[in-house]
Amino acid sequence: MASQPQLQRPAFGGPPSGPPPQVQRAPFGGPPPGASQQPPPFGGPPAAAASRPAPFGGPPAAASKPQPPAAVPQHSPFGGPPPAASAAQQPPIGGGSFTTAQAPPFSGPPASMPQTAPAAGLRPPFGGPPAPSQQVQFGAPPPFGGPSAVRPGAQPPPFGASQSQAPPFGSSQAPPFGSSQAPPFMGPTGGNAPTFAPPMWQGQARPGSVPGGMQPSMRMPSMPGAMPPNALGQGMSPASAPTMPYSPHAQVSTPSKIDPNQIPRPIPETSVIIFETRQGGQAAIPPAASSEFIVKDTGNCNPRLMRCTMNQIPCTGDLLTTSGMPLALLVQPFALPHPSEEPIQLVDFGEMDPIRCSRCKAYINPFMRFIDQGKHFICNLCGFSNDTPREYFCNLGPDGRRRDADERPELCRGSVEFVATKEFLVRDPMPAVYFFLIDVSMNAVHTGATAAACSAISQALSDLPEGPRTMVGIATFDSAIHFYSLKRAQQQPLMLIVPDVQDVYTPLQTDLILPISECRENLEQLLESIPIMFENNRVADSAFGAAMKASFLAMKSTGGKLLVFQSVLPSIGIGSLSAREAEGRSNISTGDKEAHKLLQPVDKTLKTMALEFAEYQVCVDVFLSTQSYVDIASISVVPNTTGGRVYYYYPFSALSDPAKLYNDLRWNISRPQGFEAVMRVRCSQGLQVQDYFGNFCKRVPTDIDLPAIDSDKAIMVTFKHDDKLQENSECAFQCALLYTTVFGQRRIRVINLSLSCTNMLSNLFRYADLETQFTYVVKQAANGIPSVPLSQVRDQVTSTCINILQSYRKYCASVSSSGQLILPEALKLLPLYTLALTKSVGLRNDGRLDDRSYWASIVSSISVLLAIPLVFPRMIALHVLTSRDDDDSLIPSPLTLNSENIHDDGVYLLENGEDGFIYVGNSVNPVTLEQIFGVSSLAGVPNQLVLEPFDNELSRKVNEVVNEIRRQRCSYLRLRLCKKGDPSGDFFRSLLVEDKAPGGVSYVEFLVHVHRQIQNKMT
Repeated sequence: MASQPQLQRPAFGGPPSGPPPQVQRAPFGGPPPGASQQPPPFGGPPAAAASRPAPFGGPPAAASKPQPPAAVPQHSPFGGPPPAASAAQQPPIGGGSFTTAQAPPFSGPPASMPQTAPAAGLRPPFGGPPAPSQQVQFGAPPPFGGPSAVRPGAQPPPFGASQSQAPPFGSSQAPPFGSSQAPPFMGPTGGNAPTFAPPMWQGQARPGSVPGGMQPSMRMPSMPGAMPPNALGQGMSPASAPTMPYSPHAQVSTPSKIDPNQIPRPIPETSVIIFETRQGGQAAIPPAASSEFIVKDTGNCNPRLMRCTMNQIPCTGDLLTTSGMPLALLVQPFALPHPSEEPIQLVDFGEMDPIRCSRCKAYINPFMRFIDQGKHFICNLCGFSNDTPREYFCNLGPDGRRRDADERPELCRGSVEFVATKEFLVRDPMPAVYFFLIDVSMNAVHTGATAAACSAISQALSDLPEGPRTMVGIATFDSAIHFYSLKRAQQQPLMLIVPDVQDVYTPLQTDLILPISECRENLEQLLESIPIMFENNRVADSAFGAAMKASFLAMKSTGGKLLVFQSVLPSIGIGSLSAREAEGRSNISTGDKEAHKLLQPVDKTLKTMALEFAEYQVCVDVFLSTQSYVDIASISVVPNTTGGRVYYYYPFSALSDPAKLYNDLRWNISRPQGFEAVMRVRCSQGLQVQDYFGNFCKRVPTDIDLPAIDSDKAIMVTFKHDDKLQENSECAFQCALLYTTVFGQRRIRVINLSLSCTNMLSNLFRYADLETQFTYVVKQAANGIPSVPLSQVRDQVTSTCINILQSYRKYCASVSSSGQLILPEALKLLPLYTLALTKSVGLRNDGRLDDRSYWASIVSSISVLLAIPLVFPRMIALHVLTSRDDDDSLIPSPLTLNSENIHDDGVYLLENGEDGFIYVGNSVNPVTLEQIFGVSSLAGVPNQLVLEPFDNELSRKVNEVVNEIRRQRCSYLRLRLCKKGDPSGDFFRSLLVEDKAPGGVSYVEFLVHVHRQIQNKMT
């Protein structure tokens, strides 16, 4: 990682003597030729932003002389300057934790509604420590028994490849959400939008138990036969769990003999877990990603930053193949910490480079062993003996550790950050550049998308990083591209028009991107005027690709973030596209084997463009505010290659969606993030990195390039064996991320994880990480969507589940009866999650092309924390919130996802982290409707509903629940209204994954299917 010639960039060019001959100048405030001025179509110009919260982390502190190598490393603010060599502690990386006096990351435009103080007994706000009653110790999982065996075999075939699979059990599909009129989205508007704090990490926790124990198996009875009331899921040991004979004549269509209340389901847990990453010299089993936990870093990294699919590593590839489980890491380098956790510490070696192994270049970490009185150290990854630099020498203590080990974060913490020296700089660090590109075509203006984008940008300017290195630029486009010179000396911005959208160029080199301190007044004036300037624009074409290319040329010398606001299908210029939706819907509904090709990019034009963007460190984020098909399969190639993402607002509503657009933009620019990053994952001898999955550009096999990376992005890294690992040794993984902070410092974030090696198959199941494994399966499925038919993707997902459970049944289960479905304790929810995945938006037949492409796009960089709810949502009854007894948490325990919990007199919220669906039954009490929606009849509830706060207890609790979910998900949840009896109600019920769907199966039927397939493999 020391040398990256690809990061070289051309020198900054001087300004031209004048604009190119084809550049047309238009006076500011006047439209391009052919347009006229009218009042703005969307609520007028954006309101002046109220007092704006500071961005995540805040500005850097004053820098001082570098810290000498022998000094104790200091803390540093996220993205801040080098720490001063003084005794005073500096703010931690990531900034101080949020408190009630500090800025939350989300708020509604343009003004925020004051929040009431939480009632007594509620969870403390983000930034405060948990209540004492919520702090509990986390232990290892309970034991299970069973012999181990190894079956030789080859590596599993790639995803989607032809192999022996379980026969399909039926496609998963449901009625469409609505063809003639999709239900609107809800969300607070303007003056009554609430503010939001970061997530509380509330969710499920794995029950604690003693370290090193064995887990009891989960048994499922065969059919027919009644389930005894105390059999399944009641904590019984394998010996005492009842067994039932299997009947080959049992019918899958009559699952009433299995008690649905006894089958495995997630168990909600609201207590806080205190987790030490290593205990007794060994890696501790991390808590579930969905649980709320506080980490004490004692050598291994925080599991939020990096976690493995299995917490013991198989010694051989044959053992891994026999298990059927994947070996992969999920790395999220900038994952948000719990506010009570110790921040990652910054280490500055001054002029001396960070200590590294001279053979494999691994960075110094707690698992490198010092020998010969400290004169040498042995690398824990490659085993090479290195000389200790004289400046870094320290004597060893009686325990063989360096005497200063506990004083040096790099020797006692699993995660640490180094100040990069000149060795890691091929040029000066790039400034923080934010270039805004806005669609002003006719449809964008008429739907209010242009005005919403201008309003969001204007309000978000206060959240940009402070300091002279923060620079901004802006352009608009329809069938031509309009740049704007924002020089302070000008009384008003100057519009420069580029009409050629086939061979684009940038009209100026010096005045298009300026420090925000020099142009903010002109920029705000421009943003206020753009909706007026283009209100009568009759140009329907969109030169999306050409506008991106021209903006890139303006950013080429600096790099930075290109934020594109697009509303229609790109129809002209570079990268123009054509509508494929009608063809795709027809092909998929008729089972056309080639339908999946419509989920592939049209051609390589945008991919080639994206690779060039990534080479010059330009990250693209695309905000799609649309009411029609826009071919996300092609558009998403650009953000996915450059480290960005797609934001999708369909169908865009000028009433409710501006609030989400603003909050998404604000979080995008204020969350913890880094620029021009390069990442490499190293591992112990015996393993090698097989592949990376995520939003990045990969030019060499060992490294991935990320023009930008932030707290929401995760990278999946898969491994394979190239040699045998030694039993009872430890296998080490190290992720090194070289990046530039928003304040211009070059840093190296190093994340370490060391896990035990085992030759016992039972240990792999005992220490399996369900959520990380399932996230791997979800990412593999998303990766296969454009390559193979959906039915094959669903079959592959199901086969993965069956193969894992069959391996456990064959080699680890202690009971010989074939009439039982035996599930390993750590993976007992795998069938439920697998069924949910086959019914998800990405894999169902009835979805729109853009919906499926968007699903695949967000999955590519999704974290473990958000992957589970995306396919297995959470459902809450809203109409009973005032009668709750469990007031320890804002959000009540979720309901089981089946129709038995849906009553005609109820109001329910089902959320998946992206959208929230509010279902209203036909017999809801008029008083309840009045309290929640402000109307007394269901017919009076408007389709484009905004969830407003009313002066009653139920309304306050409903708004508290919605806002708390937004905090937890770090996303401004879009709300959709669903009514019984119309397509929106049918769509809501299709999300109840335990129910039988048209063409699909219920949860009980799926368990029977899995059991039968395992039996077929056993015979």
